[in-house]
Amino acid sequence: MPRRRQPTARQERLGAELRKLREAAGLKGREAAALLGTDSAQMSQIEFGTAGVSEDRLRRLAAQYACTDVELIEALAAMASDRTRGWWEEYRGLLPTSFLDLSELEHHATYYWDVNFLHIPGLLQTEDYARRILGHRVPELPCPELELRVRHRMERKVTIEGPSPIPYEAVIHEAALRIRVGDRAAARAQLARIADLSEADHITVRVIPFDLDGFAGADSTMVYVGGPVPKLDTVVRDAPHGTAFIDSEAQLGAFRTLFRRMEAVSLEPERSRDFIDRLAKEL
Repeated sequence: MPRRRQPTARQERLGAELRKLREAAGLKGREAAALLGTDSAQMSQIEFGTAGVSEDRLRRLAAQYACTDVELIEALAAMASDRTRGWWEEYRGLLPTSFLDLSELEHHATYYWDVNFLHIPGLLQTEDYARRILGHRVPELPCPELELRVRHRMERKVTIEGPSPIPYEAVIHEAALRIRVGDRAAARAQLARIADLSEADHITVRVIPFDLDGFAGADSTMVYVGGPVPKLDTVVRDAPHGTAFIDSEAQLGAFRTLFRRMEAVSLEPERSRDFIDRLAKEL
């Protein structure tokens, strides 16, 4: 397979998982390469995602690595054979690759958890709210690029509003609900959208109120995206120099625990919906 100039986060993840399996088997890269009849350079490219691997080769490697996790092997084989070119491809070369990587991750997600304290989660934002948030950056974005980013964010809603929506749970702090990114009318529209979406069977919205005693988790903002098997889950967090995709088992376990803590201290879904309705009436 030809070498990729810029692998996607999904392609890099596949390679990283193969590297983990090799290391767990106690094999060097050159030893794994010999199993495939190739060289260590090619093996390195596969593990970094800059070269693809066929489903047949992947299964041969898994067998040589003595991997007995059948569900993981099947999930990795599906990733290796996947040739999906989704709606996000129209933005390639126009938007940062992290935007496209997030869209692809969401496309393959089995469930989605969102925790936010200062902003409304992206999948729940109105177009007006998204435009103001995305337009606030410094240096200011040219109008065409801003509109591209807004359109991209609106298209991401297919994850929870499309023909095959996935289970979605958001935990939102009262601060994010109260901060007026726009005027009163825009704020009411945003709250109404959240309340309406929360009525769907597959969408759960929980609120953490200001008056909660002993709350010290305001740095817990995250997006947790479920994969086909738990080992292929991903956490997405904003980092100083871009978007970070986190996939180590230890970190995934920590973030699952963190989410359950946020869920435990938040209001129940019905009370959260009533809370949002009250805020809207105050405007």
